[in-house]
Amino acid sequence: MVAKIIIVGLGFGDENALTLGVLKQLQSGGELWLRTVKHPVVAWLDQEGIPFQTFDSIYEEATDFETVYQEISLQLITRASKINTPILYAVPGHPMVAEQSVQLLLQSGEKNGVYVDVQGGNSFLDPAFTRLGIDPIEGFQLLDGNAFSPAYINPEGHVLIGQVYSSFVASEIKLNLMEIYPEDYEVKVVTALGIDGLEKMTTLPLYELDRVGHFTDLTSVYIPPVQEAEDLYRHFSYLEELIAYLRSPEGCPWDQKQTHDSLKPYLIEEVYEFLEAVHQEDDEAMSDELGDVLLQVMLHAQIAKEAGYFDVHDVIQRLNEKMVRRHPHVFAKHTEEPSSWDEIKIQERGGATPDSILDGIPKDSPMLLRSYELSKKAAKVGFDWQSINGVWAKVDEELKELQEAESLTHIEEEYGDLLFVMTSLARFLKINPEIALLHACKKFEARFGYVEDQVRVRDQDWADFTQDQLEQWWLEAKTKEKR
Repeated sequence: MVAKIIIVGLGFGDENALTLGVLKQLQSGGELWLRTVKHPVVAWLDQEGIPFQTFDSIYEEATDFETVYQEISLQLITRASKINTPILYAVPGHPMVAEQSVQLLLQSGEKNGVYVDVQGGNSFLDPAFTRLGIDPIEGFQLLDGNAFSPAYINPEGHVLIGQVYSSFVASEIKLNLMEIYPEDYEVKVVTALGIDGLEKMTTLPLYELDRVGHFTDLTSVYIPPVQEAEDLYRHFSYLEELIAYLRSPEGCPWDQKQTHDSLKPYLIEEVYEFLEAVHQEDDEAMSDELGDVLLQVMLHAQIAKEAGYFDVHDVIQRLNEKMVRRHPHVFAKHTEEPSSWDEIKIQERGGATPDSILDGIPKDSPMLLRSYELSKKAAKVGFDWQSINGVWAKVDEELKELQEAESLTHIEEEYGDLLFVMTSLARFLKINPEIALLHACKKFEARFGYVEDQVRVRDQDWADFTQDQLEQWWLEAKTKEKR
């Protein structure tokens, strides 16, 4: 006889919620195992004199649920292989709803020559839909409170989070939900729905979620669909739809006429504004400026989508693939791939090496940054000074040649040489010349702004002040920076 395990669901409530088929199975006299004794039907089993065994002792011994479910599966498979009659395994609710032990049995049964027959049972979803007024066709998600991530949530649909059996679990869920919903968003904590005498339902703001006192094995959290557009502002899909609307015929004329080329200066500008916020160590400004950078990314992706080339999800997919591929030391399944970043990049190009070591630098890069990257690439193959002393000497040499240059063409050439070697000096000093120059520009703007203020408050023209007076105000601005 083939070893067999029959799995039935005990439903959401007491014996009155049992299906006829499950009732007959429980009364059949076969060997009965319960995942847990904590269920309203158990009292009726005792009354009827139906013998059973439970796996509650495993819960007491194990340190996590995964271990519990694996051990239950192992014991049932082992037991079924030793006896000639089917084993009946009963779980709360429906066997195919939030029952990891059932999934493990289905996976391991076939491998071990044990036939696993999953039968019915009323799920706790049945009374949940009724009592909470949920129509799942509007969009519905059932999530596990013990393996919960905000990335799973669709706030425009009904969300039910099960297995919220303690205030600790509720606290973790609350923190995750507050990444998506406003802190005062109304949610419901529900316990034992559909069970007379045990049912509890509490409506409260999200920030108070973990302060309810009736968390049990039958507790869930319900989050209704978001109705106000403002409550979706944290959600990526809303941003995607917003950008598409701005580009549509009903949208904004400025956004509609933009192209990849026309947006290029805005992307550069937004990146530099973010860098300035970083320099100022202004977290709020950094958040705001990163949003402006993201806006440029979204606009470019939407323009490409309209042309049929790619969309933002292609961008994200390629980025994820690239990050996994370029971090073989982190993602184990890629350990056979090259470990060098440069080797991986060559492989991404189909194994072809570039025509020149200097290839790969964007042609539209600012020239200061381009010169920095050129010298860095050359240095990788040993074409470099042995120490910073050599760079300093080269700076002196180029400065002297500039001072001695006479024609405009020669002056321009020597000035360019000096700038180029200064980027190599930045590399040896381990700074980015573009960032350094950005900071210098901002510093000049701030000091010159102070001088402007001094001229302005005196209600005079610039020509009314001597160079010495202007210099004095400049020095005052420098002194204020150090305070």
